[in-house]
Amino acid sequence: MFAVIRTGGKQYKVAKNDVVTVEKLAGEPGSTVELGEVLMLAGDGTMKTGTPTVPGASVSAEVLEQKKGEKVIVFKKKRRHNYRRKNGHRQELTVLRITDIKA
Repeated sequence: MFAVIRTGGKQYKVAKNDVVTVEKLAGEPGSTVELGEVLMLAGDGTMKTGTPTVPGASVSAEVLEQKKGEKVIVFKKKRRHNYRRKNGHRQELTVLRITDIKA
């Protein structure tokens, strides 16, 4: 059985015991998080899609760690105007292990 969930403006296909890296969610390592925006459920030869979400469905996940992603360089330049700006950004991420999918 697998589910398609939405969190942080992105969609993820998850199954039980999958490890997923999503944008930062509140929670300490070891705590449990409920993800309620389930867009689709599939398994056992059946598929259930939501409009936009499946009513009553949720996904439980355990927070493994909070971390930062790779650095992204943001460089702006306007030619012939001596304008250059360089910035870096590291997105905060949460690593989750999917423990249960409830229909």
